[in-house]
Amino acid sequence: MSRPRIVIVGAGFAGYRAARVLSRLTRHKADITLLNPTDYFLYLPLLPQVAAGILEPRRVTVSLTGTLPDVRLVLGEADAVDLDGHTVHYTGPEGDGGTLPFDRLILAAGSVNKLLPIPGVAEHAHGFRGLPEALYLRDHVTRQMELAASADDPASCAERCTFVVVGAGYTGTEVAAQGKLFTDSQVRRRPLRAGMRPRWLLLDIAERVLPELDASLSRTADRVLRQRGVEVRMGTSVKEATHRGVLLTDGEFVDTRTLVWCVGVRPDPLAESLELPLEKGRLLVDPYLQVPGRPGLFAAGDAAAVPDLEKPGAYTPMTAQHAWRQGKAVAHNVAASLGLGERRAYRHRDLGFVVDLGGVKAAANPLGVPLSGVAAGAVTRGYHLAAMPGNRVRVAADWLLDAVLPRQAVQLGLVRSWSVPLDTASPEVARVPGGPEKARAGNPGPAGGPRAGEGAEPADAIQDPDAGKHAEPPGPVKEPDLIQDADAARHAEPPGPVKEPDLVQDADVDADADADADAAKHVDPRGPGKQPDLVQAPEDTPGASSDAPAVHKHRPRDPSALAPPEPGSPASSEGDS
Repeated sequence: MSRPRIVIVGAGFAGYRAARVLSRLTRHKADITLLNPTDYFLYLPLLPQVAAGILEPRRVTVSLTGTLPDVRLVLGEADAVDLDGHTVHYTGPEGDGGTLPFDRLILAAGSVNKLLPIPGVAEHAHGFRGLPEALYLRDHVTRQMELAASADDPASCAERCTFVVVGAGYTGTEVAAQGKLFTDSQVRRRPLRAGMRPRWLLLDIAERVLPELDASLSRTADRVLRQRGVEVRMGTSVKEATHRGVLLTDGEFVDTRTLVWCVGVRPDPLAESLELPLEKGRLLVDPYLQVPGRPGLFAAGDAAAVPDLEKPGAYTPMTAQHAWRQGKAVAHNVAASLGLGERRAYRHRDLGFVVDLGGVKAAANPLGVPLSGVAAGAVTRGYHLAAMPGNRVRVAADWLLDAVLPRQAVQLGLVRSWSVPLDTASPEVARVPGGPEKARAGNPGPAGGPRAGEGAEPADAIQDPDAGKHAEPPGPVKEPDLIQDADAARHAEPPGPVKEPDLVQDADVDADADADADAAKHVDPRGPGKQPDLVQAPEDTPGASSDAPAVHKHRPRDPSALAPPEPGSPASSEGDS
């Protein structure tokens, strides 16, 4: 008799934990396949430290094949699920398709950037959900500071060293806090024009920073940010974005080349394509993480609306802690469906929160005890070390080196602006010239390109005065390369049908404005959000961030994602579905 086939879609916090626990529970009595677009698990909570030059990129990645030896890894992105035929169709990284048969299916698809119908945002902002976006932001910030230092025009200098972050949840707060330290360190080595300093703005229409947290933690974060020089503007957001700046809702126009979008996440559209009952885009499951009426279908993490047994009538928020614990629970229940063990309902306990503010500063309340300063910083870093499923020694070594040595502020030039669009279903994978890229339903243009009705430029519009010198990326990528830096426009794309994402020949290659989407690790106080509800029981250790970035594209976008925010509901909520 053949062994049962278990397919897991997504290797985020839920999918990775499910694969690891299932391989232990089944003990070679089942064939386990993990479908993911990358060969690593990404520890999202430390991504801001990658963008700030503290950690090397590989420190926040954990090899799937190295840590899951009894699990078959298939590189690809799920396109469709045939529930009656028990198959998952996927597209590989080089455009080839395939089909995976299953007897049990776990959907742990994660989430994607949450967009709002604000003119220019999709064209000029960048998210913060994946490693390519963090690498792009680090290069972009470094480039802008170098160009600002050499600029003869005071207006150009001020424009380049101004950085706008939208969303004061976990990710936006951490990006602004870490980014200010990063740019200040560069200015110490290469001063700007007399009287000029890097300017960071943190915007949110909420009443306070970190609105989803206790008020004492919010006050701590607000105080640290302001003392550091970050302009914290609550009750303010972006009304329109252009290639030379942003128009705020209070009427002020801020000249800037950098817009980081951190207003939250939404469930991956794959769940919607199944045509099963949903809750704000999330697949409805029972307390055992099983889809009612579908005995072989399970879901966990951001893709699942899991009943909160501690709060009847509510659903668990989209956080990394819930995703990690749900991964363990769904693994036990899938094994039980195969006759191995007993089912268990999903329950949880929230034991505190932490947010890293850079340097030795943090805000935390483990076990309900509010901490700030060095003590909170120690608790925060200790938590992350305990939560990471690998690379602990390497991360600790990078922290030590950062404490005693100056940061290396250099451009690697590996990620271009057009390769990390805000409107993408796969933020963990950088687009490549000539690579597989299909327009999603409801979006006739390529992912990340201008969209009708959202303040998009015409398809052939050039976003920068000098951008006309820039050749379009070869292959099927047709939308304009939204270049924000006039000096970078002189670098042409690599000729021919190049398919490797690292063939950028010049470190001065331009970049567009950056954005955060992370919401990744964070939660909205008004709905299922993606914030860390940190410090959990010892058995439930990972990350203070969101479930893995969604691993699916080619799916229809969630129409509700483009709906205007309700009055009084912060547009920058970290994880509204």
